[in-house]
Amino acid sequence: MPKILIIDDDRALAGLLAEYLQREGFVVDVAHDSETGLAQLHNSSTRPDLLILDVMMPGRDGLDTLRELRLKHRLPVIMLSAKGEPVDRVVGLELGADDYLTKPCLPRELLARVRVQLRRASPVVAGSLQVGLLRLEPSERRAYVGERELSLTGAEFQLLLALSQRAGELVDKATLTRMALGRELERFDRSIDVHVSRLRHKLAEASSQSPRIESVRGSGYSLVTGGA
Repeated sequence: MPKILIIDDDRALAGLLAEYLQREGFVVDVAHDSETGLAQLHNSSTRPDLLILDVMMPGRDGLDTLRELRLKHRLPVIMLSAKGEPVDRVVGLELGADDYLTKPCLPRELLARVRVQLRRASPVVAGSLQVGLLRLEPSERRAYVGERELSLTGAEFQLLLALSQRAGELVDKATLTRMALGRELERFDRSIDVHVSRLRHKLAEASSQSPRIESVRGSGYSLVTGGA
């Protein structure tokens, strides 16, 4: 059974979400501060398959926790925040969150997001995919530029895979949101734009000859090779 860790100082809400997810068949651990949660993440015997992380916590907040987490771990992270401003969502995604929900959220919606993230993290059987210097290994959820492996979150890998499968073609944002994030595009949703920005940086950092992601304003994105 997949193991989920919730880090949230709101004990009532964390307990409610944990109970709901347990009824749906998940093993759920709860930590009420970042230090306790990080200790579980760094311990291989207690490491979860997915993290639900609150943004606003006393002491080290969720954003600082996520920043440290991403130095070592790729597990899917869903951020929860009482702050619903678009800029807060963008900051969380820029730091490597896979998804973001505003409090109060419906447990059923959180469950749907959890299932999407876990499905995406599960190994799939597929051959290698090559686009210029970029090579994707879907069965391992790994991507390489030449011999250099890219450090990608689950959402970033899925987005890069979706663009690579249609290399050279314009893929609209609604399609990318469904393929990469497993949900429909919402109004004023910049999640795909933020993930693309992170991918561009990682591709460029790996090699000046990496395929690049080009945008068509208001329409979508296309992955093209250096010679395109």
